Amino acid sequence: MSNPHRTITLPDPLPLDSGQVLAGVEIAYETYGTLNADKSNAILVCHALTGDQYLASTHPITGKPGWWERMVGPGLPIDTDRYHVICANVIGSCMGSTGPASLAPDGAPYGMRFPVITIRDMVRGLVGLLDGLGIGTLHAVVGGSMGGMQALSLAANFPDRAARVLAIATTARHSAQNIAFHEVGRQAIMADPDWREGDYYADGKAPDAGLAVARMAAHITYLSEEGLTEKFGRRLQDRSEKTFGFDADFQVESYLRYQGSGFTRRFDANSYLYITRAMDYFDIAEEHAKDANEGKLADAFAGSRARFCLVSFDSDWLYPTAESRHVVHALNAAGAPVSFVELSAPFGHDSFLLDVPALDRVVKGFLDG
Repeated sequence: MSNPHRTITLPDPLPLDSGQVLAGVEIAYETYGTLNADKSNAILVCHALTGDQYLASTHPITGKPGWWERMVGPGLPIDTDRYHVICANVIGSCMGSTGPASLAPDGAPYGMRFPVITIRDMVRGLVGLLDGLGIGTLHAVVGGSMGGMQALSLAANFPDRAARVLAIATTARHSAQNIAFHEVGRQAIMADPDWREGDYYADGKAPDAGLAVARMAAHITYLSEEGLTEKFGRRLQDRSEKTFGFDADFQVESYLRYQGSGFTRRFDANSYLYITRAMDYFDIAEEHAKDANEGKLADAFAGSRARFCLVSFDSDWLYPTAESRHVVHALNAAGAPVSFVELSAPFGHDSFLLDVPALDRVVKGFLDG
């Protein structure tokens, strides 16, 4: 089965934090803008949990615009007239990079035989891509949410690979609350009888019901109460009276069902399991702990020579401002140059994807400065 996405195959097996090794890894990616002669204008944009490499171009499955078209393009904050922008699908995902739906060496899909991965493993794959493209030091690495985790992980584990690090609406470790939300989603998928222990590729019947519920639960965490109230309130959906049944009486119910069903058309359920697990394992301080002692986050960034910018949103309760401040304090302790801003926006965690002009100014100022 050929891969329709633009890919590069890593020449060497990829070592994983689990101790396993993944051979023949493909990384799917897209680029925007022109790489200059000395390859000094490259910006790596890292995507969030359900994102992909199509940040500024039409999605080949949904036909929708790229997920960050408002931010990346000619004359935009991440200006493709000035920068060469790279975005890659992370390993474990399902838009062309090696993941559970990919074929294993025996010719059958990996399914649950795919090794459990970490954010640091994803970053190793991204560094392999950069090596394949001949790019040594990035002008910047940029990411929101899980993309911000990758940006911080790259800075901690490959301190010479990026001159600037812009991490938006993110954290240096996953909280117990976030792990709990992810577990609800995973259990919804695994409880779907069509999941079949992850071996559902052959018959073409995927655990769409479970994946839709997982997406619905997660999507709530990306929003804010203020935003939900303003957009939906308690308004009814296409009716003047309650049905006294379990149809989607309320607009917010209909919205969530739409989000869930649409998601199943572009995402793989097993990938959802693997990527959420990678996020749950994420703890940069723990990764850099010395001996058996508890790790200090500042130690992780001790070797970094990058400039950092952290951005949070006042309505984001998934990765609240306190999480970004924790990273900023660690960077200060490590002697790294860092700026930080909390922006006001009503959209919750998803604010980094939506129309927040103040974010545009911060991004442009940091990258161009």
